[in-house]
Amino acid sequence: MTVNVGVIGVGMIGQEHIRRLMTTVPGATVVAVSDVDESKAREAAALLSGVKVYALGEDLIAAREVEAVIVASWGPTHAKYVLAAIRDGKPVLCEKPLATTEADCSAIIDAEAAFGRRLVQVGFMRRFDPQYVAMKETIASGAIGAPLIFQSGHRNASVPAHYTGEMSLTDTAVHDIDIARFLLDDEPETIMVHAPRRNSRAGDVPDPLMTLIDMRSGALVAIETSVHVAYGYDIRGEVIGESGTVSLADRSEVVVKANGAFMGRVPADWRERFAPAFDAEFRAFIAAAGEGRVAGPSAWDGYVATVTTLAGVKALKTKKREPVKLRRRPKLYA
Repeated sequence: MTVNVGVIGVGMIGQEHIRRLMTTVPGATVVAVSDVDESKAREAAALLSGVKVYALGEDLIAAREVEAVIVASWGPTHAKYVLAAIRDGKPVLCEKPLATTEADCSAIIDAEAAFGRRLVQVGFMRRFDPQYVAMKETIASGAIGAPLIFQSGHRNASVPAHYTGEMSLTDTAVHDIDIARFLLDDEPETIMVHAPRRNSRAGDVPDPLMTLIDMRSGALVAIETSVHVAYGYDIRGEVIGESGTVSLADRSEVVVKANGAFMGRVPADWRERFAPAFDAEFRAFIAAAGEGRVAGPSAWDGYVATVTTLAGVKALKTKKREPVKLRRRPKLYA
């Protein structure tokens, strides 16, 4: 069975997803695209066969030929497209954020709960990364005892000119926040954000940031975001338990020793580091969409991530520990 997919947003990540769906993921074909810049949508469609261009994302979602939807557009537009997909009863994979406000995230949760089954998968691809999956299995096995601390590092060589300090939380640390919840099977309670000595390459952006999250169990999550480190895209993670630790391994295939030194490769960007995770994420989505359902991170996961990052943005400004206030979780997400 082939699932006909419509893609909303054909920027860099949207084009990556189109390529992945057409070349890597079995059982999927892209039949429609849409973008706020219609000329870009037409350029993307011209590289494919039989793909229809829609001026409006809502029209793409309503199209009879579209059976599942990928939302890869600008963050503030996500809510309207996800809500439209729920109304039409179509599975939708929405890139993070699920929405940029707590109210919009709650509206999505309420709409999905009223529909009666899950239709929304949020693009937290780290949950499909083999190393993180192995970390979770290790923790669940009891091999390291109860988890006490999760230390996470998220380092970018550079970021676009429009990047802001708030985006260090809403666009970057959001992945670390979600994977902390996944690994620890726990919810955040409070958040504090420290801005230490600034990287001279960061301009007006407070970088790096150190985010501290107290989880409901009492475990501590410490997230370092450094987005001007120059040397590459470097993702770190270690869980310290009562009787042991488990951590991500370096991704380099080989270690070279020469001229009195040794070295290994650092990934250039997120595409190189998380390609297997994206592939697994989309395979899971398409397999489930073929049965009219979704798998993986839920609208609840997207809601918690948004509420936590917004509390972090407030903490960055107030320089105080801020509470993470979550609504009651509907039974659909139990």
